[in-house]
Amino acid sequence: MVRIKRGTNANKRRKNILKLTKGFKWGRKSKYRLAKDAMKHAWKWSYRDRKVKKRTARQGWQAIINGSCRPLGITYSRLIDGMKKKQVVIDRKILAQLAKENPEIFQKIIESVK
Repeated sequence: MVRIKRGTNANKRRKNILKLTKGFKWGRKSKYRLAKDAMKHAWKWSYRDRKVKKRTARQGWQAIINGSCRPLGITYSRLIDGMKKKQVVIDRKILAQLAKENPEIFQKIIESVK
């Protein structure tokens, strides 16, 4: 039987982990065991923060809409409620863009909801 040596695969795996941890501080960029642990933690936070990113974007849109509709005499919650009752289907991202870029169209939407 021929002897199978697996050093190349192990080296490739270690090299890939160290490539991913480039830019980390201290030994976490150069020592495999510390780099592997650091990458597991980094992946955990990045997975969580992809969800948080969506959450904060929606909060920003809500703040823009609320700030734009209060001078027109309606609150954010009453606007959304009125849109649901009138079956106006525009999502918050588009509403926020309209409030910033086309205030006259946004004002017409509010008038139709009132």
